[in-house]
Amino acid sequence: MSAATALPVTITGVRRAFPVPASRGGRADRASRSVRRGTTGGTVPAERIVLDQVDLTVEPGEIVAVIGPSGCGKSTLLRLLGGLDTPSAGTLRIGDQIVTGTDTRTAIGFQEPRLLPWRTVAQNVALGLPRGTPRSERATRVAELLELVGLTASADLRPRQISGGMAQRVSLARALARRPGVLLLDEPFGALDALTRLRMQEELLRVHAARPTTVLLVTHDVEEALYLADRVVALRTVSDGEHSPVSDVAPSVVRVLDVPGARPRDRADARLAELRVELLEGLGVVTHHVSGASEPYPAI
Repeated sequence: MSAATALPVTITGVRRAFPVPASRGGRADRASRSVRRGTTGGTVPAERIVLDQVDLTVEPGEIVAVIGPSGCGKSTLLRLLGGLDTPSAGTLRIGDQIVTGTDTRTAIGFQEPRLLPWRTVAQNVALGLPRGTPRSERATRVAELLELVGLTASADLRPRQISGGMAQRVSLARALARRPGVLLLDEPFGALDALTRLRMQEELLRVHAARPTTVLLVTHDVEEALYLADRVVALRTVSDGEHSPVSDVAPSVVRVLDVPGARPRDRADARLAELRVELLEGLGVVTHHVSGASEPYPAI
């Protein structure tokens, strides 16, 4: 099976906002009574802004982790890149093409494996193959993918017969079946126990080394982000229900952090430990860490 061609991602001025619905009876609730002043001096209906002024470039083959508090738009950003949603403003490009709908050059992995229980492991992986794959190639490609994720011996098992970690590996193989140029992972290990999660992190790095592709990974685990990614992008919540004028809304991206060291990294690396504290405190988590820093870390 030929390797995927890793593709760059370019996000420029992306904004995603949703209209605030009126409450029952036709009367607007407090949030929808708020209005934004338009550029011509009038007003426009209130919106809940999920993402605003997002600018980001991801290099081919890079792993970028996206962190931030719940509701800051992490999953929305992946949905926009996957063509499952449309931005209110701005553009998203994969390679040199603007994303305008679902794109066969991307694949998405979710927190839940979402395997079909009546199909075998091999049959679930085969669902990810591009339409029109010749019958003569299907079995060979599925076998190669199962070998890649270490599940050759489990090809004929049903999902109920395998562990959670194995199910996530099936999901990863299915996502890789179409040879995506960009792999979008939305908390893929969030439902796993702590030890299995660590093993799956190693599995992802091994697979990425064997079949390099561009990866955007959403996670709530700061340590996971620092261990896996080349860079960590921190997002903030930009809308709290009191809908300010557009000019008052801060950009969603608070910080883009370059992670030091080559993968696989030493989990006990003091530099990563210090960055972990920095990011956690930016997220508002009390770490009780004694640092020589004279200024508090920027809030996310």
